Amino acid sequence: MAGSIQSVERAAAVLRLLAGGERRLGLTDVASALGLAKGTTHGILRTLQQEGFVEQDDASGKYQLGAELLRLGNSYLDVHELRARALVWTDDLARASGESVYLGVLHQQGVLIVHHVFRPDDSRQVLEVGAMHPLHSTALGKVLTAFDPVAHREALELERERFTPRTVTAADELEGVLDLTRARGWAADLEETWDGVASVAAPVHDRRRMPVGAVGITGAVERVCEDGEIRARLVAAVRDCARAVSRDLGGGRF
Repeated sequence: MAGSIQSVERAAAVLRLLAGGERRLGLTDVASALGLAKGTTHGILRTLQQEGFVEQDDASGKYQLGAELLRLGNSYLDVHELRARALVWTDDLARASGESVYLGVLHQQGVLIVHHVFRPDDSRQVLEVGAMHPLHSTALGKVLTAFDPVAHREALELERERFTPRTVTAADELEGVLDLTRARGWAADLEETWDGVASVAAPVHDRRRMPVGAVGITGAVERVCEDGEIRARLVAAVRDCARAVSRDLGGGRF
């Protein structure tokens, strides 16, 4: 097997750094974070800028991801008819629920976030498209694991990490959670992945009546829950969204 190309590795590291956390970073910030010389870092950034993958703010001199990278990413995501069909419905769900909305699909033994609608307020938020979430603890992951045989097998075969004291890791307990998910048609995550955060999700089916993804909302426990349970109106809103996307995909009503 051929060895990796260092310059490509470094360019990828720069892009990943700009994609997470602060949206704009200066040359010194990038060089320090990656442990590279300023001259080397500047050369990488200049090349990425020439290709449109990075843009430099004229006023501050700081760098951010460029439009060409967004175009490439969107062209990849747009091959998923699921995302295209879900755009309007997920926007509606964000407005109705007041929470962040996520659309996820099974990918590499986890949940790949293919669409993310920000919570409709003025709070600072980070776009999570491309992020990977675990199967066994998140609401999106539980839905996929309950309805997709491939996801089910992978969730049970993988080592299940305990993220919080509430995380279910034992196989028999997880099977009980999945049985409940199938029975009621939706899944919840009550501080099982992140402390203080709750979520609810429902499956999306295609014209073959096969599960192709999951849609859900995530927010602070005090907003999403009431008396220790997901608020009924939020469950209804998520299920309505999932049904609408499924209908647009030819999957009918579930």
